[in-house]
Amino acid sequence: MLSETRLYGAAIAFASGGYSLASAAGATQMTAGAWLMLGLGVVVVAHGGALLASVDSLSERASGGLMIAYALVMLANQVALLTGMTGGGTMGGGMAGTDGTGMGGGDAAMTAGMSWDLGMVTLALLMFVSGAIMLRDDGM
Repeated sequence: MLSETRLYGAAIAFASGGYSLASAAGATQMTAGAWLMLGLGVVVVAHGGALLASVDSLSERASGGLMIAYALVMLANQVALLTGMTGGGTMGGGMAGTDGTGMGGGDAAMTAGMSWDLGMVTLALLMFVSGAIMLRDDGM
């Protein structure tokens, strides 16, 4: 029988990993941030599968630590994208008008690569909390 903590962790992993994969797939160019999110998405989805498969070597405490690590990588990548360190970074969620004003008059184009994403930040924070819950879970 799967514990509720493992089910919860798997759900968070599938949502966060799937969102990472979708974000990377939607990038106009495969920048370092897009490749990072693609790789992390694959790893996080696999981790979710391992939680559902009740892999014996993957304890809830170890899984919690991994979830926190994934969340920190996701957040660091979003900060890098927001500050323009990896090629994205427009404040309008990645859309910029042809005149550079952002979300410009119906003629918007995606910025190169990926831009920061509030949804990704939210999922990373949720994954961080989920990891913290798994770390403190005593199997009850």
